[in-house]
Amino acid sequence: MSHAMTRTLIEPSAVAPYRPVEVARPEIRATSVVAPWRGLKCLVIVPAFNEGQSVGKVVRQIRKALPDFDVLGIDDGSTDDTARQVPHDTVVVSLPFNLGIGGAMQTGYRYAALHKYDIAVQVDGDGQHRPGEVPGLVEHLLQGNCDMVVGSRFVKKSPYKQSLARMTGIHILSGWIRLLTGLRIDDCTSGFRAANARVIRAFAHWYPEDYPEPEVLLLLHRSGFRIDEIPTRMRRRMYGKTSISLTRGIVYVVKVSVCLLLDMVREPWPSGKIHAP
Repeated sequence: MSHAMTRTLIEPSAVAPYRPVEVARPEIRATSVVAPWRGLKCLVIVPAFNEGQSVGKVVRQIRKALPDFDVLGIDDGSTDDTARQVPHDTVVVSLPFNLGIGGAMQTGYRYAALHKYDIAVQVDGDGQHRPGEVPGLVEHLLQGNCDMVVGSRFVKKSPYKQSLARMTGIHILSGWIRLLTGLRIDDCTSGFRAANARVIRAFAHWYPEDYPEPEVLLLLHRSGFRIDEIPTRMRRRMYGKTSISLTRGIVYVVKVSVCLLLDMVREPWPSGKIHAP
């Protein structure tokens, strides 16, 4: 199988208008097992901020496990060599400064919308999300019962453990979402997600800032989109440590709780350009 793709570093001046970039797609090798996504355009978005130690390995694992998927790296204004560590046959968008996960992911969704991808999957650059779990997310999405599927660490018992403080925060936010929407999403902070073309267009139009994972669940629900959650295996980040300390974690829970309440009264997607069918 040939992966004759040209590495493209998109400078800040090119990112602003989000002009399409022509990317050579790899040939698809014939196989005896037909994947349910065969014939669809699928993209894996890999956001990374100072993940130079892990992002290269993550992208190579994705390319090996998912040869039918295109990969887009988002270097979110890293101060290390994150962009240079991404394999040279992978497209990279290099942001001029750190926008946070919300800005990085909206960049990825805008790219997906402009290139008319049918499915977009988020796989974080720190190595916590297993590429081998992506087919399960996409297969569930293609069953047609939801518009976005969340990979959860907590639907079933697993060896993945979180601190008591972090689990308390997740339970609080999951409780808010269930109270406000009726949705039971046990892992509301999980960024391991697969979205269809309708959600891609919505996220390209507008996406919450900072730590948006819980907030978009409520916004999608209010807009008529369907969300589901399935169990997935995850692992500890490959290198370094999380940027969310105990103090920042408490502030985060308070901040997101307030945002969830405000999201109940504001228009989910400003100007009403995006609607679920």
